[in-house]
Amino acid sequence: MNIEQIYTGCLAQGAYYIESNGEVAIIDPLREVQPYLDRAKRDNAKIKYIFETHFHADFVSGHVTLSKQSGAPIVYGPNANPSFETIVAEDGQEFRVGDLTIKVLHTPGHTMESTTYLLKDADGKDHAIFSGDTLFLGDVGRPDLAQKAADMTQEDLAGILYESLRTKIMPLADDIIVYPAHGAGSACGKNMMKETVDTLGNQKQMNYALRADMTKEEFVKEVTDGLLPPPKYFPLNVKMNKEGYEDIADVLDRGTTALAPNEFEVAANETGALVLDVRHQNEFVKGHVPRSIFIGLNGDFAPWVGALIADVKQPILLVTPEGKEEETITRLSRVGFDGTIGYLKGGFEAWMSAGKEFDTITSLSAEEVTPKINAKEVPVFDVRKEGEYQSEYVVNANHTPLSLLNEHLAEFPKDKTFYVHCAGGYRSVIAASILKSRGYHNLIDIAGGFGALKKAGAEVTDWVCPSTL
Repeated sequence: MNIEQIYTGCLAQGAYYIESNGEVAIIDPLREVQPYLDRAKRDNAKIKYIFETHFHADFVSGHVTLSKQSGAPIVYGPNANPSFETIVAEDGQEFRVGDLTIKVLHTPGHTMESTTYLLKDADGKDHAIFSGDTLFLGDVGRPDLAQKAADMTQEDLAGILYESLRTKIMPLADDIIVYPAHGAGSACGKNMMKETVDTLGNQKQMNYALRADMTKEEFVKEVTDGLLPPPKYFPLNVKMNKEGYEDIADVLDRGTTALAPNEFEVAANETGALVLDVRHQNEFVKGHVPRSIFIGLNGDFAPWVGALIADVKQPILLVTPEGKEEETITRLSRVGFDGTIGYLKGGFEAWMSAGKEFDTITSLSAEEVTPKINAKEVPVFDVRKEGEYQSEYVVNANHTPLSLLNEHLAEFPKDKTFYVHCAGGYRSVIAASILKSRGYHNLIDIAGGFGALKKAGAEVTDWVCPSTL
């Protein structure tokens, strides 16, 4: 028996490769499927089944393409209704993979088709569960993502999730290994651990949602408390996962069209494409294509693209570091953004060499701006997350989380200079690029963010532990 967790940090997502006696099962594959095919070939094995734990909202799975290329059927649990051919399994149904058995445990609540897969070893002993978004390490799946489709409230779904956990998962043995679909950083939960594998026994001890004496009412209240609005691209990813999508090879072929500066400019004007610059923020502030948006590859790239661009059908033109074009298109496609129509050949240096107009962002050090901040001479906008801000913030700073920036543009002044900061400098440049594209040219980015401000002596509030908020 060979179990491999294929974890993608920038998505906080775990896919799984299970091999036994020349047969392979893949669980929740990523959009680019060649690595799974290559791995099976290396093991001289055949992919027999592709299991999906549910219709994912935060990424586009590779199930459709992988099934087409491997010939393996796609398996969902009860209540699934995809547009393509699939096996909709019954609760308790078993599938053989080599010497192993994979048993379907229908665990609705995160979504109504959510399913946990119980892996039994060659002796028939329960070995592991692949829990999808039903059970995370330290948390459970948020119950608000499927309410429109199911015509149910998040409280209704939370109640169903409570029953699923207590009737299907908690009765299992403590030594069973838990393999979740996501870890810390995913928007599918709110309190996930940084670890990506654990025992069920440990989760029963430390996961707040698995307390043995917890009532359903307590569970519903705790699971639904503090849920932030889901990113706008989530429903679009669900639609793609249910209905199918374009082959990633075609997406890459179209997106890797190299455009000289003049061609790039014409394409941007004629198509209305968004110009997305994925270089490091320090390079972007020094110079960029006017009205381009910065979301750097070195940060939480795909989630921020989904949260801020929202429309997966938006045509996109790329400005990338040399050699990063295909990686960028692939990472965009993982969250359903298949509309890349080309990239700037030669990068931003070619744009400059062609004598094209360019823009910059004024970025000052914390040491330079702290005296004015402490004197309250210039408005300050903090674009960190709610929990970060509430824990500790610059006195008198305004709070506009980056994820909600597009809905709160009117809060920024157009008639006087203002400062923008995040924790370390990545998100504030994203915010600054969006603001500049909307006509706000009177902003100054604070390099190094809150950490640098605090070190430079900016007045900040007393620190409050997030768990006490």
